[in-house]
Amino acid sequence: MSTKFLDDLEPGDKFVTGGITLSESEIIAFALTYDPQPFHLNAVVAAESIYGGLIASGFQVVSLTFRLFIQQGLLVESSMGSPGIDELRWFAPVRPGDTLQAEIEVLTVTPSKSKADRGIARLKYSTFNQRRELVSSYVVNHLLRRR
Repeated sequence: MSTKFLDDLEPGDKFVTGGITLSESEIIAFALTYDPQPFHLNAVVAAESIYGGLIASGFQVVSLTFRLFIQQGLLVESSMGSPGIDELRWFAPVRPGDTLQAEIEVLTVTPSKSKADRGIARLKYSTFNQRRELVSSYVVNHLLRRR
């Protein structure tokens, strides 16, 4: 796909990513480095938790979702970073063997009033597992170049 600049986006535009399957070792490796809670690190301990088994860190899910979209290359030439993420929610646990796929929807497109070469596109990221259960969602405020 070709790069989308701020001017190319309209509220309601939607993009769908490919999928990625998480293994137990990937979940544990991420948790060891970034979120060392017992239910992310140890299957035996996790089995006794409220989750009934090992689950991925929500931060891993957010990172993978973002990666799936960014790897499509839609913002490769236009992205200038982001001033933040809003409305982050985790709805269901992600377990070893789950395959994640994301849908991204453009919510708003706002050209900058002070810098004519850029603006903010608010994109809602929704992540689903292989059963089409919503596992997480969040809104990224993408700072994008204009054409």
